[in-house]
Amino acid sequence: MITVETFRSICLSFPETAELPHFELASFRVGKKIFATLSQEKQRAMLKLSLVDQSVFCSFDKKIIYAVPGAWGKKGCTYFELGKVKKEMLKDALTQAYCNVAPRSLSQKIQ
Repeated sequence: MITVETFRSICLSFPETAELPHFELASFRVGKKIFATLSQEKQRAMLKLSLVDQSVFCSFDKKIIYAVPGAWGKKGCTYFELGKVKKEMLKDALTQAYCNVAPRSLSQKIQ
């Protein structure tokens, strides 16, 4: 089980990441690009994954990790239920999401 505080801590551990509001959500950005959002109320995170990564992570359990409904999900946006996902799996997915939007100079530091 991942708490909101743990999720926030993992996101902010990536180089040059900032937490900013995004409507009713918290967003985690590198530069001006969002790689994850957090709904504290729903205990759910959204990660921007590639379609290949989305397919891989969603194959684990569609009740825990699943595409965002509609057009955003078709572009790789993926929900993670924080109360059910394993920490290592979430860390792996966050690393992929971060690397998808971070400048190469930053993403190379964590891979």
